[in-house]
Amino acid sequence: MLPYINLPFQYVAGKLGASTDELKLIFSFLLSYPLAGLLKRVPDAKPALKNLFIIGVSVFYLIGLFDLWDGLRTLAVTSIAAYSIAKYVQGPFMPWVGFVFLMGHLSINQISRQFRNNPGVVDITGAQMVLVMKLTAFCWNVADGRLPEKDLSDDQKEKAIRALPSPLDFAGYVLFFPSLMAGPAFDYVDYKRWIETTMFEIPAGTDPSKKPPTRKKRKIPRSGTPATWKAATGIFWILLFLQLGGSYPLDFFTGDKYMTYGFARRVFMLHMLGFTSRLKYYGVWSLTEGACILSGLGFKGIDPATGKVSWDRLRNVNPWGVESAQNTRAYLGNWNINTNNWLRNYIYLRVTPKGKKPGFRASMATFTTSAFWHGFYPGYYLSFVLASFVQTVAKNCRRYLRPFFIDPKTSNPTSTKIYYDIASYLVTQLTFSFVTAPFVLLTLPSSFLVWARVYFYAIIGTALATGFFASSAKVFLIKKLNARSGATGHKLQRTHSQESLAGKEPVLGIPPDPPQEFAEIVQEVRSEIEARQRKGIRRADTLPEPKTKGF
Repeated sequence: MLPYINLPFQYVAGKLGASTDELKLIFSFLLSYPLAGLLKRVPDAKPALKNLFIIGVSVFYLIGLFDLWDGLRTLAVTSIAAYSIAKYVQGPFMPWVGFVFLMGHLSINQISRQFRNNPGVVDITGAQMVLVMKLTAFCWNVADGRLPEKDLSDDQKEKAIRALPSPLDFAGYVLFFPSLMAGPAFDYVDYKRWIETTMFEIPAGTDPSKKPPTRKKRKIPRSGTPATWKAATGIFWILLFLQLGGSYPLDFFTGDKYMTYGFARRVFMLHMLGFTSRLKYYGVWSLTEGACILSGLGFKGIDPATGKVSWDRLRNVNPWGVESAQNTRAYLGNWNINTNNWLRNYIYLRVTPKGKKPGFRASMATFTTSAFWHGFYPGYYLSFVLASFVQTVAKNCRRYLRPFFIDPKTSNPTSTKIYYDIASYLVTQLTFSFVTAPFVLLTLPSSFLVWARVYFYAIIGTALATGFFASSAKVFLIKKLNARSGATGHKLQRTHSQESLAGKEPVLGIPPDPPQEFAEIVQEVRSEIEARQRKGIRRADTLPEPKTKGF
């Protein structure tokens, strides 16, 4: 650590009541903006210099600012091991070898951090979680690069790595400083296209007058304005967190004063606990995304017709989408977007054998990976398990209740649809206030105590709704819907929202339909037993009869 660098942070921390490391973390996010501006000014023809600049800044963050010598060693071991596995391990199991090593190494550090139990101190596990996403994806992309293109999906073709990058390029990818400590994660092909500036090539047929403005000979379009908006948004969320976070401390919910309020007030306070906890993530992810935009890596493309540039390649959260969500898939799908993409592309779809549809194995593998990746606090697992059942109920509500508020002839909302929207919004938000509480409280005793103090309302509601849709009421609703559609001679068309909700892919690793997953488990085990029995019978039929010795 640089001499005396802690002094200003200690002074400000004493005034604000925050920890020194938390202030240094915010400082590093803000410092990444001018440094990203300098990075963008490194000549496009000198990618090696860009890599060296990136590595130097990240080493300064880790050593000069946080004194994380052990953290630097952890990232080095993780990265060198992943690169070596990708280079020297051949065959289809290479990505899984990398996955097991990377997740195992992360799990060891997660357990160590849990035993230290000092959330105010910045350690390396946050950066390592981001790196695990990047390096497991890297191993898969290298494996895809060894396969013929006919065996790959369009997405896999685009991200395949046909030749291993140089150690310098790889180190720049690993230590990309705007996203080092908190993400967002991205694929190596994005980094390669960024550092080679091929990312910024104008699509064929684009009107030259619509070409986005650049400075001098740089290919990277001007990104100062969108980056500034992201920075302002991030600072707003951080300030809001500092203003509201102290009003809802964790020990308040486990203390006696919480129970002096009425039930409705306690539920509202529980909702505010979740909201204020999300504020710091909104702030951090907005700040880091803005720095990536300023460097140019957030570039997603331009509209050939209007010339409008899209900068949301690395968007990790949609705060409005979360806070206004009317169903579970919208709530979860707008949160930690890059982790969602990683789990889908590199776990869920990879577990599924080619030519088969993803089933319970894919869902369970994704769920387990997501849970282990987050850590080993019991509260995480309470939230994940309950959320999976909530998601099933929400899917049934949209499938069997929502159509009553849609005109079957025109597929337009009826005049009473607003009441369904209000009800679904309140139920979704208040249910997830309950579901996510253990994610913040972390321990089993605290989680169950707080749940008990609001009478387990979400668990009871989920159980009653599950029983309702498992009863004859579901058949009754289906008959009513069929009769309603038949009366007009039109079938109700599914909207895009309904279609996406009907998807079986887990969001954040949460199984979309636990009862269906369990039924698939039972069916697969039964099929396996029957197959083994048939195999045993055929084998017995083909064995030669034993010869009898004569006497």
